[in-house]
Amino acid sequence: MKIRVAAVGDVHLGEDLRGHYRRRLDGIEEHADVLMIAGDLTRHGTPEEGRVVAEEFRDLPIPVVTVLGNHDYQSDAEDEIVALLRDAGIQVLQDESTIIECGDLRLGVVGGKGFGGGFAGKCASEFGEPQMKAFVRHTREISELWHKALKSLETDHRVVLSHYSPVKDTLAGEPLEIYPFLGSYLLAEAVDAEGADLFIHGHAHSGVEKGLTPGGVRVRNVALPVLRRAYAVYGLGGEDPEP
Repeated sequence: MKIRVAAVGDVHLGEDLRGHYRRRLDGIEEHADVLMIAGDLTRHGTPEEGRVVAEEFRDLPIPVVTVLGNHDYQSDAEDEIVALLRDAGIQVLQDESTIIECGDLRLGVVGGKGFGGGFAGKCASEFGEPQMKAFVRHTREISELWHKALKSLETDHRVVLSHYSPVKDTLAGEPLEIYPFLGSYLLAEAVDAEGADLFIHGHAHSGVEKGLTPGGVRVRNVALPVLRRAYAVYGLGGEDPEP
């Protein structure tokens, strides 16, 4: 038996799309055991948009796990959005883990928005002005939390869910100048050190779907503009099935 993970990111929902995305999820339980959403649920991070997201994804026949993206912080209402989603039965991960029972198998998920900084050889460093130190420190602290969360999981499979990317592979097509704002190698270090079956992210609308961490963990960019479908399905313990 294997676990089937449906995933999408960057759905950017608003009032004008109320009900539209929900229709695209009909029958999802026939293809997947869990749905993961890789951030940027809203356009401007307003509570009104958060309510639309909660309605679109509530009461699905499979568990739903999500993280926030940068857009979801825009209006300084991220705590209210998280509360709305949790009230709708959606699990929101903020640099922590959860365990999902999938039949006889246990799936561990570590998630958070992640952050930027760039990639080995072409990255920012925790040096110089306080603002630069704070930028890189934020990503380092996230990576350290993911290290601990992954280490604590004793499950059959493990997935990391993020908004930002751990590798530059899946950013191909984006301008090189913005790579440092799309992800960080520090996120990959946590996964490669502790082990995972799959790393899911969004954020890079002009990127590509598939990549690998230096340690060989599968990375999938599931931003909706990249997938061009309601969700992709990835298999844990076997080949990726088609949705």
